[in-house]
Amino acid sequence: MRVLGISAFYHDSAAALVEAGVVVAAAQEERFTRKKHDPRFPFNAIEYCLKEAGIRLDQLDFIAFYDKPFLKFERLLETYLAFAPHGFDSFRMAIPVWLREKLLLRNLLVKKLNDLGETKSVADKILFSEHHLSHAASAFFPSPFDEAVVLTMDGVGEWATTSLAHGSGNRLEVRKEIHFPHSLGLLYSAFTYYTGFKVNSGEYKVMGLAPYGTPKYAQLIYDNLLDLKPDGTFRLNLPYFNYCTGHTMTNERFHALFGGPPRKPDDKLTQRDMDLAASIQAVTEDVVLRLTRSIADETGSANLCLAGGVALNCVANGKVLRDGRFKNLWIQPAAGDAGGALGAALAVCHIHKGEPRAPLDGAADRMKGAFVGPAFAQPEIEARLRAAGAKFEVLSDEGVLTEGAQSLADQKALGWFQGRMEFGPRALGGRSILGDARSPTMQSMLNLKVKYRESFRPFAPSVLRECVSDWFELDRDSPYMLLVADVVKHRRKAMTSEQGRLFGIDKLNVPRSDIPAVTHVDYSARVQTVHQETNPRYHALISTFHRMTGCPVIVNTSFNVRGEPIVGTPEGAFHCFMGTEIERLAVGNCWLKKEEQDGALGRSYVHKFELD
Repeated sequence: MRVLGISAFYHDSAAALVEAGVVVAAAQEERFTRKKHDPRFPFNAIEYCLKEAGIRLDQLDFIAFYDKPFLKFERLLETYLAFAPHGFDSFRMAIPVWLREKLLLRNLLVKKLNDLGETKSVADKILFSEHHLSHAASAFFPSPFDEAVVLTMDGVGEWATTSLAHGSGNRLEVRKEIHFPHSLGLLYSAFTYYTGFKVNSGEYKVMGLAPYGTPKYAQLIYDNLLDLKPDGTFRLNLPYFNYCTGHTMTNERFHALFGGPPRKPDDKLTQRDMDLAASIQAVTEDVVLRLTRSIADETGSANLCLAGGVALNCVANGKVLRDGRFKNLWIQPAAGDAGGALGAALAVCHIHKGEPRAPLDGAADRMKGAFVGPAFAQPEIEARLRAAGAKFEVLSDEGVLTEGAQSLADQKALGWFQGRMEFGPRALGGRSILGDARSPTMQSMLNLKVKYRESFRPFAPSVLRECVSDWFELDRDSPYMLLVADVVKHRRKAMTSEQGRLFGIDKLNVPRSDIPAVTHVDYSARVQTVHQETNPRYHALISTFHRMTGCPVIVNTSFNVRGEPIVGTPEGAFHCFMGTEIERLAVGNCWLKKEEQDGALGRSYVHKFELD
């Protein structure tokens, strides 16, 4: 059975194709259109999935959409009625779009699919999954567990904002929900907005900023914004928020509580912003831990899966793991709305049609390392690079590994475009910019001269799986960069008394360990374990670097600049290479040196993309 899953029309549109329970292909639309978080119908992603499977649209058995528009419309109407007459302007703007497009979504989907060239009717193949069921399915069915509980946390689906599901074999059932407008995801997004970052994009900046502050506003949040119960269930104090009926997340009452208006995106970050970030991060971790502890006590399950946008909060995930209430934890790498496309397809395959799950066959999970996106054969890579004006030499496999590792050891920034593209927001060694984790200047150099973004933003370490416990307080797989762990004590560098008196961003340039480029100010790191089974070429590169330097850890960040989607084509990689201070580029077996390129092909990336 072949099922195409689609998520679209809100943010992070994507498509995924599942055949006999196997994830054949999945990709976000943004990687093709170059519009970050593109919400439009994923024409390009669908075409890629069909091409990868070698089939036409009419050869699909079902097409699954990731949520139910009628339930979402019901929530919209009830919310506006509950708050009337407030929010009439927002209501007046939203209703025509709903009546014209979203409410009649089946008709819109048929029209869009027909635009792909389909001549036969596909209307009878379209099914709709509930939003949180799609998220839960995306986490449970690809996981290695035969039985598990699934916690989904996000902004909002149709009504649910937090849900508990139980999975066993090819069955999955949602058992409990917290409903809109009470949402942990929206609470976090309110502080994302208030600290000057973009909602549905900048939440990870708040998480990265938190260690520079102290949670001095946490009690203010508990006292005024959040009624939190011992079991982790909660309600928000809605008079402080504007998201139900307005165009912003917060209102004047919220601003007065925290001492002023929201920070403007271009304003300098202050210690207050860092303390606000630390406070909402601490509260979020508290809510998540209370939820997972109560779920463990209630269900007795040893296995927990996480999905939804909040599951991208890798600091909270790390604390759930260290809490030890669950023996095993697995997180969907595309935990946000893009992953809903995959979950919808899997829900149809297993729940609706009762197909058995694909066997693990010795794999760690059923996600193939998240490498389920497009790849390019070597002849096509060479043709595309020539057409872009690139100058390169073609090396052997061993030559690419040797030159790449030597460039890293020489502390050069290396663009790495290899194999299939990752599905989800993280670059995992397929579309990455790499650096030497031992360098005390690599973090600020990559941020300011390559990524063109805020200097405080942390980078993740990629570490050989077999070496992870030698460098981090972690004794298990973390292939998707979704767990934070501390650097082991014997590799840390103690701060001097003078350094210990520093505050905020002043802490940034104090080396914290033997791998300062990936060690955050609190000695933590967002760890990616690299496995030979799922990414042999990347594993071989780090192994070569390890032999040269004695260090099995390198810096890994996504191959893009601030505000740009991760690069999707060889020529896209070349353009990013030429528009930044990346010094070396490996695309397949093509090896490029910056000094050998035509300088006239350089592009200015500094102001090309808006703040994210």
